[in-house]
Amino acid sequence: METILFFSTCFLLYALASGSSFKELIYPNFTASNLQFVEGSGSFFYSHNGTFKAAIFNPGTQQSNFYLCVIHVASNTIIWSANRDSPISNSGQMMLTTEGIAIADRYGIPKWSTPPLRSAVYALLLAETGNLVLLDHFNSSLWESFHNPTDTIVMGQYLPVGAFLSSSVSNDDLSMGDYRFIITGSDAILQWNGQTYWKLSMETKAYTNSNYVAEYMTVNRTGLFLFSRNGSVVVIQVNLSPSDFRIAQLGASGQFIVRSFSNGDWETEFLGPVDSCQIPFICGSIGLCNGDSTSNTPTCSCPLDFHGGSQNTSGCVPNDSSFSLPHACDSADKDTQSNLSDFSYLTLGEGIGYFATEFNTPVKFGVNLSVCQDFCTGDCLCLGVFYENSSGSCYALEKELGSVIWSNSIEDDMLAYIKALVQTSPTPSNGNNNVDDQGQNFPLAALVLLPFTGCFLVVAFGFLWWRRQRLFKSHELKLRQRNSLSSRDLENFFIPGLPKKFKYEELGQATDNFKTLIGSGGFGAVYKGTLADKTLVAVKKITNLGIQGNKDFCTEIAIIGNIHHVNLVKLIGFCAQGTERLLVYEYMNRGSLEKTIFGSGPVLEWQERFDIALGTARGLAYLHGGCEQKIIHCDVKPENILLHDHFQPKISDFGLSKLLSPEQSSLFTTMRGTRGYLAPEWLTNSAISEKTDVYSFGMVILELVSGRKNCSLRSQSHSLDHNNSAGGQSILSSGSGLVYFPLFALEMHEQGRYLELADPRLEGRVTSEDVEKLVRIALCCAHEEPALRPSMASVVGMLEGGISLGKPRLESLNFLRFIGRRFTEASTIEEEKQQSVIILYPQADTSPISITSGSRACLSYISSQQVSGPR
Repeated sequence: METILFFSTCFLLYALASGSSFKELIYPNFTASNLQFVEGSGSFFYSHNGTFKAAIFNPGTQQSNFYLCVIHVASNTIIWSANRDSPISNSGQMMLTTEGIAIADRYGIPKWSTPPLRSAVYALLLAETGNLVLLDHFNSSLWESFHNPTDTIVMGQYLPVGAFLSSSVSNDDLSMGDYRFIITGSDAILQWNGQTYWKLSMETKAYTNSNYVAEYMTVNRTGLFLFSRNGSVVVIQVNLSPSDFRIAQLGASGQFIVRSFSNGDWETEFLGPVDSCQIPFICGSIGLCNGDSTSNTPTCSCPLDFHGGSQNTSGCVPNDSSFSLPHACDSADKDTQSNLSDFSYLTLGEGIGYFATEFNTPVKFGVNLSVCQDFCTGDCLCLGVFYENSSGSCYALEKELGSVIWSNSIEDDMLAYIKALVQTSPTPSNGNNNVDDQGQNFPLAALVLLPFTGCFLVVAFGFLWWRRQRLFKSHELKLRQRNSLSSRDLENFFIPGLPKKFKYEELGQATDNFKTLIGSGGFGAVYKGTLADKTLVAVKKITNLGIQGNKDFCTEIAIIGNIHHVNLVKLIGFCAQGTERLLVYEYMNRGSLEKTIFGSGPVLEWQERFDIALGTARGLAYLHGGCEQKIIHCDVKPENILLHDHFQPKISDFGLSKLLSPEQSSLFTTMRGTRGYLAPEWLTNSAISEKTDVYSFGMVILELVSGRKNCSLRSQSHSLDHNNSAGGQSILSSGSGLVYFPLFALEMHEQGRYLELADPRLEGRVTSEDVEKLVRIALCCAHEEPALRPSMASVVGMLEGGISLGKPRLESLNFLRFIGRRFTEASTIEEEKQQSVIILYPQADTSPISITSGSRACLSYISSQQVSGPR
């Protein structure tokens, strides 16, 4: 080993001295610049077979901006760049240290670096796939370029849901442009300044399977794919001719391109959108793109009554100089900027289309043109409207004005208007003689006193302003500390993939002024609503934001807005207007599992219960490992499992636990969740992990099996007395009116009497084997030690049959006997005192923790709305 290290060190020193390039691995402390290696080409690092190289490189013909790049050698194509927004000169340096990669300019000023790492860097590897990897001493990955894509992915690289590619400004300028290629749970989309203009599923070459939620996109030898379920299910596929090297790239022009390389040439295999006129800024602002052109180079001109550049992106302006095109206002200043100017509307002529009208919903339905224009006039974010005469639909053009499209296929029914600011001409001067005459007629006393009066007023107003600033300075500082993200920033907050940002007035109208209450919880109330397009929604009105409410609100919504799974309730949009914070979810027409299984409605059949268990497990598995950022729900319970058509389960309120106010958080000093579903680690100050959700899931499964709450009075237990036939001292035979079902389930498992655990309302419509499967899984999930509980991915495998059933560890389930005995004691005390003394699982070396309630309640369901998180 010492010999290997000696020769490696010698080779490293020799290479540094000679300016040669390295193969595959380099080690701290290493520096490189464009001037240092291989006659100024900047190449200092190659993959094992030389397929890829790393270089300090200047793309195109420019000689001033240099970037740390990974380059495909045969085609000299950049597949990744580090400092794309902070270029350096040819004398700037890349440095590899034990803390990671850093790039600095010629003066040593930092320009880019890898994020903080969990351990020291041992080496930098350039893999044969093109992946740049920082390794620790155990050869484990600390950071990878594949996990931080720029505008390109290569074969073997995954682009997960929520991730995106960003276009470059040009082939010479690698700075981040305005186009994004984003992966969602159902599609791959292109956006320009947050506005969608293309979807992969639209293409005729794309085969789509909408029954599954996508997890990642990749290109391989045979095509382009969106995969689900760890690559076992195809959601979207585009079949292409076999190729040994293929890339998918978002070009600077805004087109998504898949190309293969062979025999020294690139071949374009797939292009989206094919019609260049569908690219939002192809002809500049209000530039007219000829939609009938079949040429790769679009024909650009200007609409009638406009003029400007015809072949570049400078755009078009009104012919009449008394009009100018306004810029969209800042969202935070919307109320103060609206209606302060005089606007008119310039028509763009007939047969004009716009990319956004195919993807955006109208802002108004069934209105006339004047109402549509009045809406735009009163909204300084609006820059123009498209009006469909036949339906009265009004589409608003917001944020930025892109190119417009002319085509014979566009119906004349669509009318296009651009908002124009009317310029006011200054009053012409009448010449210096009038000024002299006015001066001669002005009173002499006024001429003497006016300067003194002016000075006095200036001093007075200056003093008042100073005093005002002094009084409010400390208050302003406190407000800034209270909300690190200002209201202005909040209202401008952009979330890639989130369908819509609603206005408060829209949601007030949709809910009939919040009339129909359908639920409440730790965050406020939930109301039923109907959007303008007749979509049913559930609107959660948040009333308990904490000290960092604005920041946390944006952070959490940014996360959950990009999480899409068939078993997770979909976040349709949000509202952040003034002090109002609302979330808009899809409406679940069958309500919660709690109401369905414990209510007085029709009994759930066994297959429906099993499907609910499987769907819930899939949803939790996705939260724990399928999305980009792991999410621990912390409050898995029947109330937070909602049911849609055919009893399809969807988990609600994931990712919201950080939004509690201090008052709400005080309820969670030692726990977060609902009593009865709390894992033991909440109460023993142990580390909280995704295994906490696994425990809660196990408790829910037991309730699904029995059709009753895990802790309930005998009168609420669906007459389980007949189950106590023989064998052993059961908790049901103790005479107690309080039943702790998890302990009863453990006892019946030990005796192999699984059918006695099934909901008696099923009346024999379930087999012992079916019940055994769910009970064994539930007990494995309920192990006291988190490490012994299966992961949710393993639970899914056991439910689906791909993984053998786990065997419950009885020694790790004995704590259930302790809780069961305490429940029996609590029931006895309740009968004597008409009160319930609830014994929680004790911490180590302490006495049991008692909670007294004045009602006949139990651990599972004491004040669940007060204790639990959101519903």
